Amino acid sequence: MSLTGLGVLLIGAGFLVLAIYIGRVLNGIAGTLGGVNKTLDQLPEQLDGVLGETGQLIRHSNDTLADVNTKLGNLTPLFQVAGDLGNTTRNLTASLQNVTESAKRKVEGADEAKRSKSIGGIYGTAALGYYAVRKGKALKQPESYPRPGTMAEAGQKRSADIDRMKAQAAAAVNEKK
Repeated sequence: MSLTGLGVLLIGAGFLVLAIYIGRVLNGIAGTLGGVNKTLDQLPEQLDGVLGETGQLIRHSNDTLADVNTKLGNLTPLFQVAGDLGNTTRNLTASLQNVTESAKRKVEGADEAKRSKSIGGIYGTAALGYYAVRKGKALKQPESYPRPGTMAEAGQKRSADIDRMKAQAAAAVNEKK
């Protein structure tokens, strides 16, 4: 055998090894593509399941939101009562502050010696404050500040109204079921 024949034989053996290696790589790629194909075949079924669960989640979210809205609607009158009470308290506090500031200005303008000799200025200020509050109530007859007794009656009336609204809401919910 000559050197040329030996070279051709070595080149042929190299191509054989290369062909076997390329065949194994292509066979591995074919297996991977087969797995991808199986996964893609199962994908529509899995998506149907996921979409069904998503639909149920949305329905449950809507039910929960409707329940929260109903309960918030039941609490709205309570917040209105608290707001009305806060406004009444704020108005009363503002009028008392005005009376106090007026009395303070009068007391500061008085002579120091007269103020130290008599405690009547303190009692006079208290009487003036009481008179100013009563006078303010008389001026605002329809909008006057309710007495503690009438505030309690109004609170009880609103409490009864809230209980009545709760009963109506519960009846409406039971009718829907």
